[in-house]
Amino acid sequence: MNAKRIDKLATGVLYVLSGIIVLILAFLLLYILIKGLPHVSWNFITTASNPLTGGGIAVQLFNSVYLLVVTLLISFPLSLGAGIYLSEYANQQHWLTNLIRTTIEVLSSLPSIVVGLFGMILFVQQMGLGFSVLAGALALTVFNLPLMTRNVEESLRSVSNIQREGGLALGFSTWETTTTVILPQAIPGIITGVILSSGRVFGEAAALIYTAGQTNLPIDWANWNPMSLTSPLSLFRPAETLAVHIWALNTEGTISTATQISAGAGAVLVIFVLLFNLGSRFLGNRIHRKLTGGAK
Repeated sequence: MNAKRIDKLATGVLYVLSGIIVLILAFLLLYILIKGLPHVSWNFITTASNPLTGGGIAVQLFNSVYLLVVTLLISFPLSLGAGIYLSEYANQQHWLTNLIRTTIEVLSSLPSIVVGLFGMILFVQQMGLGFSVLAGALALTVFNLPLMTRNVEESLRSVSNIQREGGLALGFSTWETTTTVILPQAIPGIITGVILSSGRVFGEAAALIYTAGQTNLPIDWANWNPMSLTSPLSLFRPAETLAVHIWALNTEGTISTATQISAGAGAVLVIFVLLFNLGSRFLGNRIHRKLTGGAK
């Protein structure tokens, strides 16, 4: 068998394997959407859940978005600083750099249930936050920080060294070169990574069961005082998210419509995760075109 035939055979095998992966993903998405979308309506999305009749998912959906926003506000500055340090300042052979990288790898490999148990012991019990939005956001920060840090670092490293050398040649310091030359070039990749990690955080359940809780207090949507436990902006109220709600319905649900509600909630969750993924590509490409002067 000559080299061309071997190449064609290997290419065909790769196409088949890639097609299998696409088919598996398509089957999962279509199955969830076909089972769930018939139960999704505007009333389902905008009404609160009811322990007797099931109700909708308005509070759980809001909690998921709110927890995501709080998590990003905490984790993004930390990951940005760590990524800049590892990419632009750290000596690649230094013991501290190796320790940081090893720590990131270990954190990224921890099961989310372990992160949840850690969050319950530290944030819920030791720090006295109880089951709350803040405790859940801190646990999600631990869960999300390694992914975001690696994304920021890789985005910065993808910028050509010519850019760094040009900034230094103009008399810029390392910090000035990083913030005025390197970081703007890396913004599209960073934003893409942030949105992708948002989809991962949005669908997380295990870490939140032990930190944000499995219940919701009555929410007064007219109360915007963040210090009030009935306010939707309160950081100290328990907050059952959409993913936790799906888990609870399938494990503890006693209402007759639990299966239909969980199917509808699952479809909504999948749609949001898809929007995060598609949005990351669209926004990243658009920002890249604007920064590089490409065609709009």
